[in-house]
Amino acid sequence: MRRLYVVAHPEATHHVEHRVGGWFDSALAERGRAHAAAIAARLRELIPAADRIELYSSDLRRAAETAKPIARSFEADTVLLRDLREKSYGVAGGRPQSWLDERFVPPPPMGERLDHDEGIDGAETKLQWVTRVYRAVDRISAGTAGQQVVVTHGGSLSWVVAAWLGLPVQACAHAAFRSSAGGITVLEEDDRFHNRTLHTLNDTSHLPARR
Repeated sequence: MRRLYVVAHPEATHHVEHRVGGWFDSALAERGRAHAAAIAARLRELIPAADRIELYSSDLRRAAETAKPIARSFEADTVLLRDLREKSYGVAGGRPQSWLDERFVPPPPMGERLDHDEGIDGAETKLQWVTRVYRAVDRISAGTAGQQVVVTHGGSLSWVVAAWLGLPVQACAHAAFRSSAGGITVLEEDDRFHNRTLHTLNDTSHLPARR
């Protein structure tokens, strides 16, 4: 059985400051650093001690910082993939979330949703975003380890799951797999039929309750 553990990075400074994330290179917040350690500990419980892992991460700081305790726990190298980044919001990155909310043009319920112009200079379309995350999953799928860990962002996690399941890009016009900060999603591929399954979506049982 091949397993892919997909981690949505935990709380970052842009969350705390109510700023737009995207390609804005925020770091983990204090709470996020504690959750990163909890994520590494949970993965250590889930993955057999004798198994080798391959570890992939978005190259943005908050994701790379999440990958560090995982790398230490498994004595693994981290492969940084730019294609695992969150959606680029262009000039909105790092600005107050309210700035983006006032200008964002949401896609229509039907019709052209993937190549829709959201009205933000320099922002990726959903099609551009999905296409590059699919490219990252192609790279990851070429790996040879039976246990792989992918650290990405809450939005991009949807496209990791969709790509793993073999959904056509067009299906991502409406499809979404929601994950909260610090959640772990588990994907599987069986050895006989090579069917791929969404085993667990957004497990947060390893995270301490908010006080």
